[in-house]
Amino acid sequence: MSAALFPAPIQDQLVANFRINQAGLVEIDHRPVVKLFTPDAQATWLLTELDPCKELLFGLCDLGIGFPELGYVALPELVCLRGPLGLPVERDRFFEAGKPLSVYVEEARAAGAVVS
Repeated sequence: MSAALFPAPIQDQLVANFRINQAGLVEIDHRPVVKLFTPDAQATWLLTELDPCKELLFGLCDLGIGFPELGYVALPELVCLRGPLGLPVERDRFFEAGKPLSVYVEEARAAGAVVS
């Protein structure tokens, strides 16, 4: 796991959210735990969950082509991804989610991009 993208507290919350939803006792509209982006491209991810066994993250994925959507992204792909200038994916260290993921999804679909 990339410590630069997911320090222990962030990783722990992503996994906890995954386990809550896997239990199926209640459906929770989590707030995004982390925002990732490509500094030299237009991709942005607002992530709420991490399946630690499959290394799959869930959240709002925006590849910068005008069609943000809910979905999964593989952690190894994010770690290896490079933008046009060769820069890796970064974590927005100042991001604090102020609303549940569903609200970010509605706003992103209306705007054609993640608005955070």
